Amino acid sequence: MTVSALTRPGERDRLVVKIAEIDWLFALALCLIAGAGALMMFSIAGSSWDPWAAKHLIRFGLCFFLMIGLAMIDLRVWFTLAYPIYGIGLLLLVAVEVMGDVRMGAQRWLSLGPFSFQPSEIMKLGIVLALARFYHGMSADSARLSWWLLVPAAMIAAPVVLVMHQPDLGTAMLIAMTGVAIVVLAGLSWRIIAAGVISFVVAVPPLVMFVLHDYQRKRVLTFLDPESDPSGSGYHILQSKIALGSGGFFGKGYGLGSQSQLNFLPEKQTDFIFATLAEEFGFLGCFSILVLYALVIFMALRTAALSHSHFGRLAAAGTTATFALYVLINGAMVMGLAPVVGVPMPMLSYGGTVMLTVMIGFGLVQAVRVQRYSEVTSGKGALM
Repeated sequence: MTVSALTRPGERDRLVVKIAEIDWLFALALCLIAGAGALMMFSIAGSSWDPWAAKHLIRFGLCFFLMIGLAMIDLRVWFTLAYPIYGIGLLLLVAVEVMGDVRMGAQRWLSLGPFSFQPSEIMKLGIVLALARFYHGMSADSARLSWWLLVPAAMIAAPVVLVMHQPDLGTAMLIAMTGVAIVVLAGLSWRIIAAGVISFVVAVPPLVMFVLHDYQRKRVLTFLDPESDPSGSGYHILQSKIALGSGGFFGKGYGLGSQSQLNFLPEKQTDFIFATLAEEFGFLGCFSILVLYALVIFMALRTAALSHSHFGRLAAAGTTATFALYVLINGAMVMGLAPVVGVPMPMLSYGGTVMLTVMIGFGLVQAVRVQRYSEVTSGKGALM
């Protein structure tokens, strides 16, 4: 499809043109990552599709078609829904505080009949859309340094505080870091960035000692010295490091990982599946998966750069930032470079909620790509 044809509104609205404009190499990379995850789940279940591998593939298939469907939605619809999605997500987080289900010591879920979900997952998309809309049409000077910056600060802080109170440190970190990434990409002054970094470093010790829950504080302290409690709070990190190191360059072989097969490695199908991969396929297997993740991130950022709409650029970049943070936090966690915070490796780990959130976000990214020549009109941005 030629560029001149795509710039004609009547031509680019045709369904066949939209489907052709989807980044199918991007889609292939997602399929390969999800397929690798299914293979690892098949291995750690003793060469069985149950209980994880089959469900993982079915969920990915459904989410993949959902992504394609969302890519067909006009970017102006995403723009219109930005504040409502954020507002609904915020109200649901408040509802969790009032009537949420308590599971494993955390109040994170809402139940609707037979279904239950975590509203914090909605906020991962809501914060991206709301901030992208806020900055759409705003002048570069206002985005760099103005009193208007108090608004995005409040938009980020509100869900972060509510999620921290559940408590869910990992999700709160993701929402906060995604929001900050969008604010920085929108053109925030380097003076504020430097001041923010210094303030964060100064605030970390009192936050850890006086704000975090006891189990969260213990995780942070264990991260600093996991050998202090090798059979307790340090067990996850130590077993993950053993799995990573024992794989060597080529790995022990498919289905031959002792840490996962003999159940030494906890959460081997979810948070620590990357360590399982390292044990069975070694450095070579890990490097291959990380290359796929890098390709997904690069192609998504390229889509953001191609968009003619500021809203599209920030929305696609913000969604990509969320995905990249998943990969970075989980990778650092399994290598012992970050505390254990319950953040899975996206598409590779077992779990439907994170996969659904990520694929909806990538549906938005592909919508930006399909309609990269479209202009999203509004007033001054901000709250209009």
